[in-house]
Amino acid sequence: MTAVSGASALSNIDIEKFLLDALAEKELDRGELCLLAEQLGDPALRSRLFEVASELKQRSKGDVVTVSRNVFIPLTNLCRNRCGYCTFAKQPGSPEAKTYALEEVASTVRSAQQAGCLEALFCLGDKPERAYKEHRAWLAERGFASTAEYLIEACKLTFRAGMFPHSNAGILTRSEMEALRPWNASMGLMLETSSTRLRGKGMPHYYAPDKEPSVRLRMHEEAGELKIPFTSGLLLGIGETNEERVDTLFALRDIEDRYGHLQEVIVQPFHPKFDTPMADSAPLTEEIFAAWVALARLVLGSHMNLQAPPNLSPTVLPMLLAAGVNDWGGVSPVSLDYINPEAPWPALLELHRQTEASGQKLRERLPVYPEWITHRPEYFEPQMLEVLKARADGEGYARAHTVELDPHPQQGRKREAAA
Repeated sequence: MTAVSGASALSNIDIEKFLLDALAEKELDRGELCLLAEQLGDPALRSRLFEVASELKQRSKGDVVTVSRNVFIPLTNLCRNRCGYCTFAKQPGSPEAKTYALEEVASTVRSAQQAGCLEALFCLGDKPERAYKEHRAWLAERGFASTAEYLIEACKLTFRAGMFPHSNAGILTRSEMEALRPWNASMGLMLETSSTRLRGKGMPHYYAPDKEPSVRLRMHEEAGELKIPFTSGLLLGIGETNEERVDTLFALRDIEDRYGHLQEVIVQPFHPKFDTPMADSAPLTEEIFAAWVALARLVLGSHMNLQAPPNLSPTVLPMLLAAGVNDWGGVSPVSLDYINPEAPWPALLELHRQTEASGQKLRERLPVYPEWITHRPEYFEPQMLEVLKARADGEGYARAHTVELDPHPQQGRKREAAA
């Protein structure tokens, strides 16, 4: 094995020992990981880091990389939070404010099915009824007391129409998750960061009460207690320190160690967006971002499904694969990424080509990963498990589609991110 070159706070021997411990999936030392993170600008270190992360990925996932063909349904873009980097959330009265009627949900699902989509990703703002009387009135006119109650009805409709809902609805109570569970193949909440500092005045989460880390972690725990296949992740570059990134990774590992329900972790780069308080904030370089993907593989281990959204790093997909990614997440042939509308999805055929060129093979999955369908039946209600198995092949992957692999993806608006 090749030692890492260059002077550093850790000696080459210590770095190599650390990487060998990671390869052996031993418990990693937080202090050493923080020191290692400070040296990610060293190309030789990154190269060695990628080697270890790639070997860990290969150990449990082989040469397979997965993708879910989905449709993105932004059930409502009203939100009581005001994050410093967000363009998704709108306020009542804005020309772009929208809440989908159930008839619109049904129509969207029908169109998505024609393109071979199996997953309906419901993404919506946090508790808008608590902030906006207009939204409370809109819900009441339709017989609903909360946005979560309305989401349950939308998920029922979608599941009964033949698609699998995956809800990312912000903070939910235990009882709300319990009510959603029968109608969702999986659910999720990005932890983003475990840093309470970012909730301080002048920081990106100051006006975002639902970004309180303890609240988000508690929802992760309750999802584990309810045995919900759960998606979480990190958002990198919003002002957090290297130490805070490390702490977020360790917080996710602790949740997984205690509950075992994290089906995937997303590592997502911050993209500055026009007309937001953070429009002039510099994102991470692609190389440093990829290095953090590799560190996530080291901390979370070989078994974790590790995802990096391909539309947010379209020019470095081979580097992300080398860093230990085994999933591209949901990619839609019919809808925008409404959270990042400036970043169009890659065509599925191009994603297939780049994955194959990296010596790996792309396979389509359902909103839950194959091993959950084949080996973890206790995580699903009987009716959900029955339909999942019917739509999966013998290995748990999505059955082959009869539609073209490469329907033209919905093109996002021209990139508006600040330079």
